[in-house]
Amino acid sequence: MAPRAPKIVDLRYRSAQRCLIFAIGDVHGELALLQAAADAIRRYNTRHLKHVVMLGDYVDRGPNSRGVVDYLERRSARPITCLRGNHEQIMLNALTARDSSTLERWMDLGGAATLKSYGAEQLDLDALASVPDAHVAWMDQLPHAALDEHRIYVHAGVAPDVALEDQTEQTLLWIRERFLKVDRPQRFPLGKHVVHGHTPVWRSKPDAALPELLEHRTNLDTGAYGTGLLSVGVFDAARPGGPVDLLSIPRASLPRASLQEPFRYAKAG
Repeated sequence: MAPRAPKIVDLRYRSAQRCLIFAIGDVHGELALLQAAADAIRRYNTRHLKHVVMLGDYVDRGPNSRGVVDYLERRSARPITCLRGNHEQIMLNALTARDSSTLERWMDLGGAATLKSYGAEQLDLDALASVPDAHVAWMDQLPHAALDEHRIYVHAGVAPDVALEDQTEQTLLWIRERFLKVDRPQRFPLGKHVVHGHTPVWRSKPDAALPELLEHRTNLDTGAYGTGLLSVGVFDAARPGGPVDLLSIPRASLPRASLQEPFRYAKAG
């Protein structure tokens, strides 16, 4: 079976509307941080319109994946675009296949915390029934990327030297080194700046808690579930390049210094 073409949301109309795009990095079950980010965006002082782009990975690892999905699902009618992350795809795979090997793969990448948030007491195939059909349907319709006049928004990244319409779902959800090694925007589709998450630690991003700001891409995954910091990039839809502002949303009660260790083992997910 040929791979499905990725679903891409066109936000280029926003460039003519004096609009700010607020891109939110990987949440991973951190509902309190997501709510604090939404409040910071509401209070952000601007005469521009506002549009939120979520970069995926709403579930797994953190304490309240169910709460995050509930929260985002209820906001679908607002000016928000929620993209699919690889963790949503892993969860969907487990819920669809309902076999032990697919479930084990999900558990290895943080799915146990998600099932517990749905009230599951045993982490077995029967526990999959705890996930509401409405949540499955919401995740299944999530697009893989969005673009405005100057940028591509995507969970993991894009394959260099490949047109956007020819990218695969697997690439947009999982790519790392081949994408991260690119050093100029001309190798990205349409020469656009890429806004992404997925990689809290990388050789040029040794501190998980800091976003990576480069001429050709912006990495907003600051490992919220481990660092206690959720990052929001503010982009002017009418202007090319990286963010015009950054919002760092802290979970003040979490001591950051003790939380770098998990990322030595989390790079594959």
